[in-house]
Amino acid sequence: MTDPATDPILTYTDHEHAHQISLTPDRSPITVGRSADADLSLQTDPDISRLHATLERIGLYWTIIDESLSRNGTFVNGTRIWGRQTLHPGDVIRIGKCTLTYHGEPATDCGITSVGDTLDTPIDLTPAQRIVLTELCRPFRDGTDHPIPASNNQIADALNLSAETVKSHLSAICTRFDIDDVPRNQKRARLVALALTNSIVTPHTP
Repeated sequence: MTDPATDPILTYTDHEHAHQISLTPDRSPITVGRSADADLSLQTDPDISRLHATLERIGLYWTIIDESLSRNGTFVNGTRIWGRQTLHPGDVIRIGKCTLTYHGEPATDCGITSVGDTLDTPIDLTPAQRIVLTELCRPFRDGTDHPIPASNNQIADALNLSAETVKSHLSAICTRFDIDDVPRNQKRARLVALALTNSIVTPHTP
């Protein structure tokens, strides 16, 4: 049930028309993308992926999630996000050419800026595993226009390893990150999101 006094809202302009979306608990999660089937469908912008991002309520707070599914990324206040980020009043979300502004209760009381992708304990990687993880994330650190995680063959070529060796390292890394249960087609993107969100790999990593 909508309570306009307390429910957060998103505002955005599409074709010079202003829109407002009430973020009621029963609407979570909200998919955002160019697909006509998305809950928030932005069909006219070619820079927006068919499934670009998701808005989800966690406890009392709304978050936005982009786990590397989008081609051009999701930006909050000008910074590209990796994984999940909590929204604060006045946050400006950029998806393609569309900007959305979040209006709601402050999330500062929860003491976090992101949830879900923040690791409770440091990940202990071997030097070889860290190098492989760095290569997996390299397209996201090199300013590539449409980054996707590096393939096993790309990593193998860059490190002069066999593809089987790379596959073995990535399997071990998934176990270290406790994401063995993540669907196979999502694991690489999940690893990238976790590595970048937790600064295990950064733009300055050699």
